[in-house]
Amino acid sequence: MLDIQYIRDNPEKVEAAAVNKNREVDVIGILKYDDERKSLISKIQTLREERNTASLEKPPSKETIERGRKIKDKLKEIEVKLNEVEEKLKNLMMYVVNIPYDDVPIGKNQSSNVEVKTCGEIPKFDFEPKDHIELGTNLDIIDLERGSKISGFRGYFLKNQGATLHLALIFYVYQKLVTKGFTPLIPPTVVKAFTLFGSGHFPWGSEQDVYSLNDEDMHLSGTAEIPVTAYHSGEVLNESELPKRYVGLSPCYRREAGAYGKDTKGLYRVHEFWKIEQVIIGKNSYEESLELHEELEKNAEEILQELKLPYRQLLMCTGDMGEPQHKKYDIETWMPGRGTYGETMSNSIMGDFQARRLNIRYKTTEGKTKFCFTYNNTAVASPRILIAILENYQQKNGSVTIPKVLVPFTGFDVIKK
Repeated sequence: MLDIQYIRDNPEKVEAAAVNKNREVDVIGILKYDDERKSLISKIQTLREERNTASLEKPPSKETIERGRKIKDKLKEIEVKLNEVEEKLKNLMMYVVNIPYDDVPIGKNQSSNVEVKTCGEIPKFDFEPKDHIELGTNLDIIDLERGSKISGFRGYFLKNQGATLHLALIFYVYQKLVTKGFTPLIPPTVVKAFTLFGSGHFPWGSEQDVYSLNDEDMHLSGTAEIPVTAYHSGEVLNESELPKRYVGLSPCYRREAGAYGKDTKGLYRVHEFWKIEQVIIGKNSYEESLELHEELEKNAEEILQELKLPYRQLLMCTGDMGEPQHKKYDIETWMPGRGTYGETMSNSIMGDFQARRLNIRYKTTEGKTKFCFTYNNTAVASPRILIAILENYQQKNGSVTIPKVLVPFTGFDVIKK
């Protein structure tokens, strides 16, 4: 959510951001209802002052008593109108997108994303490589057939050494980030609606992505970003505490209704998975935001470099970056079975967009109160990353070797039939 004064001062910029992010924003309606809101508040204040002045008359005259009744009725009428106007303003403000930074490329879809760099060598096989489905089935470490029987479309089982590899990867990444000073959290995955609104998943992604429970205010979280970012909702922090770094590990649930017909086979796009999320809550500073964004990106790249997986970094364009972001990087890892790179990490600067929705503020050393900046980055998501490991590390005899960095956590260095 943006500051209403910012919208008033920069209507063209707000409208352009909406167009560039393929969204609609009613700036004229927002300013109209804000003007009406201010006018009604002024009238209420004037009437209350008149009522307070009249109350000083002892004893009150008949005229004063009658005037008091009229003021009471008028206040009730205006307050009802004010509630209606504020609700209309709130509904329009909910759909205002964040403003992209100046270095973000403008484009309607992924075709306008900019490749920043590539890292690592794409493997060259002297045999016909298999995809992760065939590898996983042959090695008895993935069972999609029984997964579909038990869980339905996009269901799966990880089993045997596949399950161990998944847990080893999770623990390796989690431990790595804790040693970097990130506070470890295991957040709840059943969350209230305000957390999804605060993160910017509501109202845009409510129907397509989010599983809702029987309780209308309870939902399954699609990423640890949602509960971890809301951890300090409604709080005022001290500037000396910032930035706060958190690493959250949680199961994640996504309906993927908007992905109908995409990646229907295998582990690339599933309804439930595990993810480690880096979340930072920092000061309201453009300069610091660039530094922290690069810090998160470096952490994600280090993981892939230590796993020795080839990848590329993309700077996302306006139409492919999401509503709440100022700036976003994606990292895509090489997946031989796809014959191309597949997204494995996302890294976003949210500015004060989420903090305004969640009312996360801090007090500066000068005593001023400001909204925080928030950041989030996917450190690892499994089983998607297993696709890259299995396919890049496969051997001619059908086995799969294990990245050396994971061997201490797996207890084996090769997966054999």
